[in-house]
Amino acid sequence: MAPASEKNSPAAVAAELVDVAMGRRPAELVFRRGKLVNVHTAEVIENTDVAVYKGRIAFVGDAGHTIGPQTERVEADGYYLVPGFLDGHIHVESSMVTLSEFARAVIPSGTVGIFMDPHEIANVLGLEGIRLLHEEGRNIPLRVFTTIPSCVPAAPGLEDAGAVIGPQEIKEAMRWEGVVALGEMMNFPGVLNNDPRTWSILAETMEAGKTITGHYALPETAKGLPAYAAAGISSCHESTRAEDALAKLRLGMYAQLREGSAWHDIKETIKVITEGKVDSRLCQLVTDDTHPQTLIECGHLNHVVRRAIEEGVTPVEAIQMATLNTAQYYGMADKLGSIAPGRYADILMIKDLSSVKVERVYINGRLVAEEGKYKGDLPAFPYPPQAMNTVKLKDRLLPQDFFLPAPAGIKEARVRVIEVQEVSVITKAVEALLPVNNGQLQIEPGKDLAKLAVIERHRGSGSKSLALVSGFGFHSGAVASTVAHDSHNLLIIGKDERDMALAGNILAENGGGMIAVKDGEVIAVVPLPIAGLLSDQPVEKVKEQIAALAAAWRTLGCSMVSGFMIMTLLSLPVIPELRLTNRGLVDVVNFEFVDLFL
Repeated sequence: MAPASEKNSPAAVAAELVDVAMGRRPAELVFRRGKLVNVHTAEVIENTDVAVYKGRIAFVGDAGHTIGPQTERVEADGYYLVPGFLDGHIHVESSMVTLSEFARAVIPSGTVGIFMDPHEIANVLGLEGIRLLHEEGRNIPLRVFTTIPSCVPAAPGLEDAGAVIGPQEIKEAMRWEGVVALGEMMNFPGVLNNDPRTWSILAETMEAGKTITGHYALPETAKGLPAYAAAGISSCHESTRAEDALAKLRLGMYAQLREGSAWHDIKETIKVITEGKVDSRLCQLVTDDTHPQTLIECGHLNHVVRRAIEEGVTPVEAIQMATLNTAQYYGMADKLGSIAPGRYADILMIKDLSSVKVERVYINGRLVAEEGKYKGDLPAFPYPPQAMNTVKLKDRLLPQDFFLPAPAGIKEARVRVIEVQEVSVITKAVEALLPVNNGQLQIEPGKDLAKLAVIERHRGSGSKSLALVSGFGFHSGAVASTVAHDSHNLLIIGKDERDMALAGNILAENGGGMIAVKDGEVIAVVPLPIAGLLSDQPVEKVKEQIAALAAAWRTLGCSMVSGFMIMTLLSLPVIPELRLTNRGLVDVVNFEFVDLFL
């Protein structure tokens, strides 16, 4: 036995686990006669016991010799014992609730750990915003690991965010306990062109010995992708086709296969396994972005695992991609991702692997959720005043702020249009021929076109840009959001300039959120007072508000799935093809500003 002074050391705990495994010390908890899903060997092993001591697994097998008078027994006969799910890439802020509320929503679905990239709040509040989420995550049962945002703003020179995070901030944050990686490196042009600032950020991460996660959204994979991987970037979640995922896997990168609320990529990307028959050891299942309705109605990672199974992956292989593969990627497979001796006792009890309906969730050997409900309370996290009231406009918005003056002397104009696609992060750059009346560009009634505005909201500079968008199907009214990736400026879409001004002004007055307006009346609103990104309400309340917002979008003519989430990406100038920031219309293929008028 270890000396008394070392009782709490890792070695002392390991020595005690050995005592339990050898029968010299009783286990605190034993799962009896379960069907063990062994993700190391891709087996399901019948009639297997799991003995737990001090939150860790001490023994797997016939654990009768570890049971003492005080040992708690869980009869697992008829249940599969599955490792807790790990989300290898997620932006919690996209769920529009605090991290504590997010945990309460996802733990009953079997998610026991997340590797979050808090670059949404970072773009509003900088390093302090990251610290707020990071500290909140340290006091909840969900295992929260932080990847430090690498691109704040996402595209320097193309947009204005509320903060700037550079090499010095990266260096500081890499020393925080619980920080495991650099967040997605979206600035792939900076990487490929050896931009000094971008390389300083990569260098600080390498010096800290941390993983570098990626974001390579270009369809070109023959030259740029190998160069991107050569920079030490070892994963990417932006695959939308099987060939994208295959190209990354062949270079030794982890392909993070995504299924979020608005981006349904699994149907295509999973074909790299089901049709390509490649080894899945470098594949992870991730969510990236999910909103409360998805979390409550579909679940979290259990939904992504189920989608992979529905597309033809075996249940055990799908589970591997949401557990062991993720733990191995972040160098934590000795602690997480499997049910094996020495690992944390994060265990799910499931009756049917194909449906992935989680009956019970144990974290550290403690029952934390049962039959879809979180057990107990989570501590409230106090967000400081500086995290509120972050929407600052130079002036009150007026209808004329959304007029589109055309070049002098013309009666019609050919213009660039951003075309959105349902359940896709990609936009298309298309063209339209529109009439000009009294010097103003006109949108003809019945045409699937709307005006789009992005207005800087962090410093009240007055900087704004206008463009046109198609694909939403709006026939009236306006919608607005302060969730507008990644700089999170004020984003407004509308068919009516008065409604556009009203929508923007109301969000500014109330600290941010999402809103729908029709004929001068608010028909739905989701208040997001924390950084203009997060609600201070329970997840169930936010789900109701978002359901009302989705209904309002349908009233305005939009029938697409999660249209309001697709809207939030219109200002993200790192995903092809055409985007709008507060500085102008951006051709993301060539990374340059282009004019609205052709």
